[in-house]
Amino acid sequence: MEKYKVAVTDYEYKNLQIEKEILEKANVELIIAQCDTEDEVIAACKDADGLINQYAPITRKVIESLPNLKIISRYGVGVNTIDVEAATERGIMVTNVSDYCVDEVADHAFSLLLASARKIVQLNNAVKQDVWDYKLGMPIYRLRGRVLGLVGFGKIPQNLAVKARAFGLELLIYDPYISDETADKYDARLVGLNELMQLSDFISVHAPLTKATEAMISDEQFSLAKPEAFIINTSRGRVIDEQALIRALEEGKIAGAALDVIEQEPINPANPLLKMDNVILNPHIAWYSEQSEVELRQKATQNAADALQGKRPKYLMNDEVIELSK
Repeated sequence: MEKYKVAVTDYEYKNLQIEKEILEKANVELIIAQCDTEDEVIAACKDADGLINQYAPITRKVIESLPNLKIISRYGVGVNTIDVEAATERGIMVTNVSDYCVDEVADHAFSLLLASARKIVQLNNAVKQDVWDYKLGMPIYRLRGRVLGLVGFGKIPQNLAVKARAFGLELLIYDPYISDETADKYDARLVGLNELMQLSDFISVHAPLTKATEAMISDEQFSLAKPEAFIINTSRGRVIDEQALIRALEEGKIAGAALDVIEQEPINPANPLLKMDNVILNPHIAWYSEQSEVELRQKATQNAADALQGKRPKYLMNDEVIELSK
């Protein structure tokens, strides 16, 4: 019997030894590729029964061009690289890894909050330029009693909420999919997005990128924000309208931003955000620790192996494919 084949469409790791070992145990052949475009994915993965995907586009065109495909497993929480609807129509399972970096992203978001609140990066840069003047950080406000608004309230922001409470922050939540009872468990209050923007001193974005959330924070929302507010994004860049953010920063509608993700990654050298002293930029690293990388790779690969062995993958996102196959 011919072996099933799983193709890694693209990756940033030193090697794929973890993936190879898991797939070998499942008697599955590993195909290694580094694809950037739809056509590259189609050419490299034409015989694949499964895909493990990082950033390469798995569009309807790709999905309809791979006749053997049974499983698409994503390295990550979000699946915005994958046309889930097209996959579901063809009975193809789509999986993610929803729990591999909860502490890491929550810690990183809170680190960005603290760095913004205390002007850590701005003052560090000034000292290194031979300017020793604490007044450059003014104004700085006491953290206790300030308001943190959480946009989205899944596993990561729930973890962040516990950390923020320990520092004395008040919590607001915007998430249309959770109940007051859930918010009450974290001593938080559910509000609308505009009210959250209006009342928060820090806005931390944790919404997944979907058609509904793309550019959900734009000019209208920034016009409501406090001028001393900071916005922090560790989810997906396109959840925030980047041009609206730049305008808000230039016009002083908010005090600053701390971004681990932006609309175009890597960042365009001409992006105005690079020249703003009140903006902290990181290279999409919030997910990373040595432990979380290993966990991500193991779980994403196991999703593919399980699917091809006739098992239900632990992190299946489109459950309806199982029902349709019965």
